[in-house]
Amino acid sequence: MPELAYKIGLRLARLKYVSRAIADRADLKEFMGPPTLRIIVGVLAIGFSFLMCWPAITALGGLALYWRRPWLVVIGGPLLYGLSHVCFLTGMALSGEKYMRIFLRWLVRVGVERLLAFGAGAGGEEP
Repeated sequence: MPELAYKIGLRLARLKYVSRAIADRADLKEFMGPPTLRIIVGVLAIGFSFLMCWPAITALGGLALYWRRPWLVVIGGPLLYGLSHVCFLTGMALSGEKYMRIFLRWLVRVGVERLLAFGAGAGGEEP
């Protein structure tokens, strides 16, 4: 199994994105800087979408049961969920791209380096 992991690591290390992330020693230091207003608004929109979606749909379901009006959930549930999704996408558009690029670049570097570490003990060649 370690040999297979090492071979997968070698293949991945040949990709331009992965090799550049390894060569640049991609890290998470950009998270240490102060966030911009755009990032703050984006993260707040993402948080609001989580708070808005399931608790609101649950409350709507409770009200529908209490008032014996199932159409409240049948119509209101998908509407609330759609509105929550739009709010989440707005937040991701504002703040998610920058942080996801940083995080995924670091994750790719760390993951491939761990795969390549399987071959280091067996005297395998590094890219």
